[in-house]
Amino acid sequence: MSSTIYNHRSLQPTVPPAQGPNQHSHVRLNEAVDTIRQEFDVISSDLGILRNQRDEYESKVTSQINELNIVRQSLYELESQHGKIRQTYEEELNRLRGELHALRQGVSAGAPHPPVGPASVGPSGPPAPPPAVPGVPPGPGSYNEPYYSRDRDREREREKDRERADRERDRDREIRDRQREDRDRDRERPPAEARDSKRIKTERMKGDSRPGKPFTSSSARSPPPHGYFATSFSPPLSATDHYSPSLQPPNAKLPPVPGAPPALTTFQGPGLPPPPAAHAPYPPGPGNPPPAGPAEPPAASSSTLVPINNAQNSGGQLPDDLDPHNVPPELKKEGSDWFAVFNGKVKRVLDVSLVHTLMHESVVCCVRFSADGKYLATGCNRTAQIYDTKTGVKTCVLTDESAGKAGDLYIRSVCFSPDGKFLATGAEDKQIRIWDIAKKRIRNVFDGHQQEIYSLDFSLDGRLIVSGSGDKTARIWDMVDGSSKVLTINDADPVNNDAGVTSVAISPNGQLVAAGSLDTVVRIWDVGTGSLIERLRGHRDSVYSVAFTPDGKGLVSGSLDKTLKYWDVSGLLAKRKEAAANGKKDDKGSQCTMNFLGHTDYVLSVAVSHDGQWVVSGSKDRGVQFWDSHTATTQCMLQGHKNSVISIDLSPAGSILATGSGDWQARIWSYTNI
Repeated sequence: MSSTIYNHRSLQPTVPPAQGPNQHSHVRLNEAVDTIRQEFDVISSDLGILRNQRDEYESKVTSQINELNIVRQSLYELESQHGKIRQTYEEELNRLRGELHALRQGVSAGAPHPPVGPASVGPSGPPAPPPAVPGVPPGPGSYNEPYYSRDRDREREREKDRERADRERDRDREIRDRQREDRDRDRERPPAEARDSKRIKTERMKGDSRPGKPFTSSSARSPPPHGYFATSFSPPLSATDHYSPSLQPPNAKLPPVPGAPPALTTFQGPGLPPPPAAHAPYPPGPGNPPPAGPAEPPAASSSTLVPINNAQNSGGQLPDDLDPHNVPPELKKEGSDWFAVFNGKVKRVLDVSLVHTLMHESVVCCVRFSADGKYLATGCNRTAQIYDTKTGVKTCVLTDESAGKAGDLYIRSVCFSPDGKFLATGAEDKQIRIWDIAKKRIRNVFDGHQQEIYSLDFSLDGRLIVSGSGDKTARIWDMVDGSSKVLTINDADPVNNDAGVTSVAISPNGQLVAAGSLDTVVRIWDVGTGSLIERLRGHRDSVYSVAFTPDGKGLVSGSLDKTLKYWDVSGLLAKRKEAAANGKKDDKGSQCTMNFLGHTDYVLSVAVSHDGQWVVSGSKDRGVQFWDSHTATTQCMLQGHKNSVISIDLSPAGSILATGSGDWQARIWSYTNI
């Protein structure tokens, strides 16, 4: 019996050990989960702090870069002012030397000749040496003429020596600046980069870092370092309209130097084709002064030029040697780093203001508004960016990470779909990417062009998109099925057979496609049939931009010949169909009814306002001009960039202008009727 009790008691302790470990393991598991949760919360908190610190550092770096650019710009402005002061001082010194020489030669310089020697006070005493009077030889015993002659000779020699030393110093400074630029470019350019010289649009502007001086292809290979743009011949600009105005010099609104020579054309940038190689019929070309009258088309042209309005003769053009300092206040408006000058020969009906300055990390090749005007897209090296036009805030950055990383990949053209959901981009890699903006993903890739894509335009219904390329073709792409229709240039100008397409536009009714070309011709195709129906001849150099008027009856073109032209294309399709039905050939063609003269360098971009009242153009002369679309007279000249104005666009929904430039900035402006 005792054995049974013993055995029973011996079994009781075994029950708790069977249950105890399970309870303990649950407690430990809960403790481990709590510990992990606490560590996760701590890590999340640390991550939030790090993100805030990163954003703060990025903001500080951006601010410091902008401040550095402003300081650098201020230094260039001070150097320019120093040069002008030195030039004024030397001119004054030369004037005083001239007066001194005149006095020594006995020529009156506005006052009686000072007395010389004791003879001047009375008849007594020895006679003074006679003064050397021009035309009267000195008498015997005269000794002042040889003395002053030797003195003048020494003065002339010293003056020549000083001028020679100044020239040598200037030459040495230019050589040092050029070497420094070459070193900067070599650091930026990939070593194996071999760029094609037959490229369009931005490379002349990327190489335009030393305005007013000739430069060669070696100086136009890549964009200059951020903010490095000499300002000898341009109004000084800060990074934005409101960054650190205290860093600006006291007179930070210097006008362009009158008569500054435009840059020569002995350059071929990596993305810009040279002007037509042969211009035998017309010696004036890029870099030469604008023509004195309207450009007459070749005799064999099918388009007769009718110069109804010649702005140069009608007083509708601002003078080439305009000095903003001498413009009456009522004809001038100035900001901290920009100014607008209005034409005093016509009634002022326009006001212009700077709204936003958008800093970029490279040359801004293109700008384009959405159909509702709420957003602005820009294209630069490897990225397309979208900004809110009201606030200036960057809302989206689109980058194709799958693209090759070697070298540059400039986005040459951007275009919103009419519904604002998609953005089309055309780049140097020959591809058209259609981006879903909300998802920041590529929806379609249209591949078919053989060279870089320079221009894109959507039809108003969003079904079609037209593209222009350096391969001498324009293509019409169907957004639904991805099919394309090729519009080929087979009739290139015999003098210059390079007919790369620089700009395309589709008419508001979607029936016509216009394309500007390097061979100076604007061509128009029928969208439905793909047939070429018109050639517009009249420009004397490559056509870089075309734009239809809102009613579709007119077409505006801008050219490297420094002019814009307005072409009457109303009823073009109907006239051609009627002529074909009657078996007749329409020899009259579309007419150039207006010439816009006033730019002093290449016209790179044109646009027409939503109400058709204004034609606006951007140029390599760094200016933007507003033209009356009915009279071709200049209403306003706007200067607000440190480099070429490569691209402009006018909002389809309101009075807003966007400009993109080689100074790595895009700017948003407002213009209103007064």
